[in-house]
Amino acid sequence: MRIFVINLARRPDRLAAMAAQLERLGLTFERFDAVDAKTVDPSELGASFTAQGAMAELTPGDKACTSSHMHLWRRIAAGLDNHAVILEDDVRLSDAAWRFLSGGGWIPPAAGLIKLERFGDAEQITIVGRNGAHVFDREVAPLLSRHPGSGGYVISREKAALLAAMTQKIALPVDQLLFNPAYSPVFRALQPWQLVPAILEQRAEVGGATDIRRPRLPFRQRFARRYRAARVLPGQIVSVLLGKARAVKIMVV
Repeated sequence: MRIFVINLARRPDRLAAMAAQLERLGLTFERFDAVDAKTVDPSELGASFTAQGAMAELTPGDKACTSSHMHLWRRIAAGLDNHAVILEDDVRLSDAAWRFLSGGGWIPPAAGLIKLERFGDAEQITIVGRNGAHVFDREVAPLLSRHPGSGGYVISREKAALLAAMTQKIALPVDQLLFNPAYSPVFRALQPWQLVPAILEQRAEVGGATDIRRPRLPFRQRFARRYRAARVLPGQIVSVLLGKARAVKIMVV
């Protein structure tokens, strides 16, 4: 299973940090050149995106990051590999990561997109389905609630092709497009899964401060976000009460 690390040409420090981690785990990888918001033509950068973001204004950094993933999805879709690993260049890998990154034999047939990452507050609750699979010392299960972050995931050629074939303009950052059921127009088609516990997380000590700067949201947009999240909450609660899903705090192990 090929491992791609999305990396800005002007951030060799991040590439060196990722290379050191992957080499320590006995893993080889391929660098994938990231779209740089500081150098790309603004009209070219904005061509695939709506004028207004669905959740908030899409900053040049958001668009460049999402475009980088889009270019890589097209490459994976055009290839022959069944699955590939996509890593951003600011993640910390756990010592167990080699088991899940060295090959795809553990991937359930129904899982075409698997989030390998823990993101956000350690107390954050995530809803996952109970119809998952036990792999090695952990579980991989359908992801039923919002869990942002695009620092690391496994994607199948079929799901990459689905994303590469999108014709509508994008109104979300890449992580919300992949892992937010309240907003993503392709969440149901992607049917993402989550690895529990996770094997990686984005950390400042790996990549330094983020290059994506987002302004503070006005009250109206903050309220709209909460309203959209509340609309999908009843279904998630029912799934838990019926024993079809469970609430978990995702850790990195």
